[in-house]
Amino acid sequence: MSASVGESVVGKTASATPLVFDVTGMDCGDCALSVERVVGRLPQIDSATVSFAAGTLTVNPHNAGEDHDDVVRSIGGAVDRAGYTAVLREKFGGRCVSVMPWWRNRKLTSAFVATVLWIAAFVVGQSVASEAVPIALYAAAIVVGGFPIMRSGLVALSARRIDMNVLMTISVIGAALLGEWSEGGLVVVLFSIGTTLQAVTFDRTRNAIRALLDLAPNEASVERDGVETLVAVDSLQVDDIVRVRPGDRLPADGEVIDGHSAMDQAAITGESLPVERGVGDEVYAGTVNGSGTVLVRVTKLSSESMLANIVHLVEEAHSSRAPSQQLVDRFAAVYTPAVVVVAALIALVGGVFSGDWDTWIYRALVLLVIACPCALVISTPVSIVSAIGAATRGGMLVKGGSALEDAGGVKTVAFDKTGTLTMGRPTVASLIPSGNADQGEVLALAAAVEQPSEHPLARAIVARALHDANSVPVATGFAALPGRGANATVDGAQILVGSDRLMREAGVSTEALSWIERHATTFASYGQSALSVARSSDDGRAELLGVIAVADRVRPGVRASLAALRQSGVERIVMLTGDREEVASTIAAQVGVDEYRANLLPDEKSDAIRELRRRYGPVAMVGDGINDAPALATADVGIAMGVAGSDVALESADLALMRDDLSALTQLFDLSHRTVAIIRQNVTLSLVTKAVALLLGTLGFVNLWIAVLADMGTSIAVTLNGLRLARRERQREIAGAEGNRDRDDGTRTVAAD
Repeated sequence: MSASVGESVVGKTASATPLVFDVTGMDCGDCALSVERVVGRLPQIDSATVSFAAGTLTVNPHNAGEDHDDVVRSIGGAVDRAGYTAVLREKFGGRCVSVMPWWRNRKLTSAFVATVLWIAAFVVGQSVASEAVPIALYAAAIVVGGFPIMRSGLVALSARRIDMNVLMTISVIGAALLGEWSEGGLVVVLFSIGTTLQAVTFDRTRNAIRALLDLAPNEASVERDGVETLVAVDSLQVDDIVRVRPGDRLPADGEVIDGHSAMDQAAITGESLPVERGVGDEVYAGTVNGSGTVLVRVTKLSSESMLANIVHLVEEAHSSRAPSQQLVDRFAAVYTPAVVVVAALIALVGGVFSGDWDTWIYRALVLLVIACPCALVISTPVSIVSAIGAATRGGMLVKGGSALEDAGGVKTVAFDKTGTLTMGRPTVASLIPSGNADQGEVLALAAAVEQPSEHPLARAIVARALHDANSVPVATGFAALPGRGANATVDGAQILVGSDRLMREAGVSTEALSWIERHATTFASYGQSALSVARSSDDGRAELLGVIAVADRVRPGVRASLAALRQSGVERIVMLTGDREEVASTIAAQVGVDEYRANLLPDEKSDAIRELRRRYGPVAMVGDGINDAPALATADVGIAMGVAGSDVALESADLALMRDDLSALTQLFDLSHRTVAIIRQNVTLSLVTKAVALLLGTLGFVNLWIAVLADMGTSIAVTLNGLRLARRERQREIAGAEGNRDRDDGTRTVAAD
């Protein structure tokens, strides 16, 4: 359980590790920057970073000698004085509390009381001749509703910032000094209601992501020393045996060692239908067990689970600023102080030349209200937050707003072959020994070398050897040779398994290379890859032992997925592979790519990405293996095939598909296009509304309460427009799930018939 700010945290832990707080009540980017500066200036703090989109505050204390409770209380007090609420998480990336219900928001209380007071003042003003009573009620409405605004404004000024709270405070005080009590009160009421609605809306959106942290249960049923006990999930260790009963959520990533069940993996992969899992299958924390009881061996600590990594990456994505947001933030930083100066000049110049100081001061106050850049500042983050949340629910992991925006400009997509366009689960089709070599010996030696490897072709060789009940010897000194193969020492001799390029480098004879070429050409005509096996000798040459044909299958529905990708705006699809020309040609024809490059080493894939960029513009790369990592990092947008992909590929990529389904790629590009379009709509709406309102306000056609209504109305419109991304994706998920259920029911009916 998380500790609330100001509450005592059990024990005095002297640690300089970052402290992470969930902050509620923030309704604009300016608020976040003010909180960041105020907390960052505390004497015990090294640095503070606020993510408005994620609603988090990350603080680095000075050193491990600081009293933990004092630091937490200081931070809590600073955030509270700024008008917001901070809740401490137990640890970085740990469980967080849910955001408070909207009706308990303290801003809502002051807004409601201020509204009641303003209505009472208006009614009394219409029925009583004296102005004293309605003015007193209007003043009370201003004090009650305006106190949180003024407090936040003073905090911003103390941090040497001019934000919307400062502008609104000046406007309300100015209205009161001019005797416009009714308008001053209405400004406070409208502003309070508007900012409260924005804060509640943002908190609900952020809470949808925070809820991921609560998918894993708090306790797990563990078998230790023959006794089943309940323990905290955080205390689980690798190799613990966990019993998961029907309906329970899995507490940790692991491997099923007993039992069989259907697992609902929607939270991890976005798959709408349960997936059958049995002995030897990998399962993930946060997934829901179906009707069978299973025993799971824990393979990762709770802090290292796939779910924990997803949450961590999503929060990092929220914290990163998209290019459009950076541009807007830079503009707003100059724009707001400039408008204050302009408003002062309008009041001064207009008053001097006309002599009507009240009118021109009033117009300057209207200008200050209109100038609030709130709608403009939130136009991008609200869209990015909604899009990232929608993508996460759909099994697409987005690491940052920048990647999401960049994907919308991609016209060329490059694909790795093995494990991306193909299933990545090849099988040994045939084995031809060379010379006097024995077929079983060649397979056993190849399996010994490939046993430590995670490459799909290597797993196919090991699986065939075990299937044929071959005795696989122990290999030492294993070394992966990306793009070429692998080698290891077996029974005192170095054995090499890999491409003809590796054989050539090892010194295999010209006759043997010709022999390899003939067989490889035959295999390639059937879409099979050839791996040669050789033994190095003391004279620096290598003896060819045989060649193994390995076949992989194209993923079901790949051709349709690539066609849908073209419909989403992609103009060119390219396949990059380290496989032979003949194999690449066969697979390329089956899946329908525009062009392909074969015989590529990892660095050559990166070169191919650069060449494609020069010829066609921004390029996205889709891959899943270690050898794809350089190309993923080189591409404008790197996309990893998530759960099945290697950790290196996931780290190198900007986006990840958490299920092995390329149809999700089309959804990702569609989401990117819609996100960019909505950001442009929001920015345009904000700027046009501001320009019109500023012109009319300067000419005297807009009063204070209309200015506030226009500002808050635009902000709420921008927020709701951004949230359309989440709603549309949610509707698509529901429709997809219903369609899958209908197809599933139809399949079952046919089978039954």
